[in-house]
Amino acid sequence: HGTPEEVVLTAIQEDVNVLGISSLSGAHLTLIPKVLEGLKAEGANDILVLAGGIIPESDRETLKAKGVAEIWGPGTSMNEIIDYIRMKMQG
Repeated sequence: HGTPEEVVLTAIQEDVNVLGISSLSGAHLTLIPKVLEGLKAEGANDILVLAGGIIPESDRETLKAKGVAEIWGPGTSMNEIIDYIRMKMQG
């Protein structure tokens, strides 16, 4: 429930490799790009940003074009997400 600015600050302070954003509010086209812009402004472009939740197919390409690596919907298995992260982190 943090603001985009709080999410960026925490991600940088905690030196995360992966940031997962869950969006159920319908504000994904507003909030997620603000997080991505904040990370870029702080020089944290190396953080893998993932999203999940109620995100319509029609909005997914927009978010990916802005820098979200992957997006999952409800019911996605944790194993699928973990496998994806492992694959991306190994290069």
